Amino acid sequence: MRLDEFDYDLPDERIAQHPVEPRDSARLLVDQGSSAPLHRHVRDLPDFLREGDVLVVNDSRVIPARLRLQRETGGAAEVLLLEPLDGERRVWEAMVRPARKLKPGETLLSSGAPLVRIERRSDAGDTMVVSLVGDGDALILLQRHGEMPLPPYITERLDKPDRYQTVYADEPASAAAPTAGLHFTPALLSAIEARGIRVARVELVVGLDTFKPVSAPDPREHQIHSERYRVPDETLELVRSARRVVAVGTTSVRALESAATFGETEGRTRLFIHRPYDWKVVDVLMTNFHLPRTTLLMMIDAFVGPRWRRLYETALADDYRFLSFGDAMLLDRHAAD
Repeated sequence: MRLDEFDYDLPDERIAQHPVEPRDSARLLVDQGSSAPLHRHVRDLPDFLREGDVLVVNDSRVIPARLRLQRETGGAAEVLLLEPLDGERRVWEAMVRPARKLKPGETLLSSGAPLVRIERRSDAGDTMVVSLVGDGDALILLQRHGEMPLPPYITERLDKPDRYQTVYADEPASAAAPTAGLHFTPALLSAIEARGIRVARVELVVGLDTFKPVSAPDPREHQIHSERYRVPDETLELVRSARRVVAVGTTSVRALESAATFGETEGRTRLFIHRPYDWKVVDVLMTNFHLPRTTLLMMIDAFVGPRWRRLYETALADDYRFLSFGDAMLLDRHAAD
C-alpha cells in the first residue's frame, strides 16, 4: 500500500469556510455502486433509509479547546486541549506551540492571569501534558478563555460557535466535531424516526488523529493515536437486531467496529481501519468529504473500495463543498460495483 493511493487534487476554493443554512440543506451524493451516484440533499436522507434500520450518531460535544495565550516572557503561545486525563478536567493531553520553546514548569497567561502550566511531554512523545491553573470549574474556564477548535483549513471566522456542534451533542469532551452529524436538525431526526428507523448514540472522543497527517510512505505503518469510546448497552441491542446499521460519520464507525472487534463496550481504541478489513457492524455510512492522505480516506477506501475515487471526482466536477463544513455522501458497502 502506498500513501499516494489516497491522494487527489483538492483546490482551496472547494474547502467550505462556512456551514450552509439550514443544516440539512447541504448536498448529499448518494452512492449507487456501479451506477451513477444520485445528487440529493441531506434533508432527503429518510428516502434512502428503510424501516428497521438503525441510525447511529456520535454525541460527543466539542469543547472550546483552543487557547491563545501569552508566555511570561511576552511571546505568544497556543494550546489545543485534546483529551482530559482526570475526572475534573484539570489535566489534559494537548498540542502546544511553540512546542520546542515551551518547557515543563512554564506557566502561560490569558489576559495577564495564569491559566495553563506545562507539565511534561506525554508518553506518546508528540504531545504535552498540561494543567489548568486558573480558579474555578474547568469547563467554565474554557468557555471564558477558549475558542472552538476549528481545523486549520478553515481560515474565516465562525459567527455562531454552535454551528460547530451537533444538535444532539451531550458530554463535553472532543477537540473536534464529528462533522457528518453537523447536517442534522431536530426536524430531520423526527422525520427519520417517523419512518420506523431508530436513532442510537455512541460516544467517541475526537482527538489527535483528526489533526495529524499521515506521512509514512506505506500508510499502514502510521501510528494511530488511541481515542476513548463508549457504546451503550441499548445501542448494542438495537444494532444487533437492525435491518441495517447506518453510521453517521467515521467516528461512529470507529466506536461500533471497536466494540465488535475487541468485545468491550467502552475503553480506548487504536483500531486503524484500512483495506483489507473485515466489516463487522456498519452497512451504510454517511460522511463528509475528507482530506487527501488521511486515515479517514483510508477508511472510506476500505468501505467501498476504489470507487471512492470516482465518487470524489464526481463531487469535484459538480461543485460539492468539501471537509468539515462541506457537503456529505451516503455510501453503501453492499452496493455492487
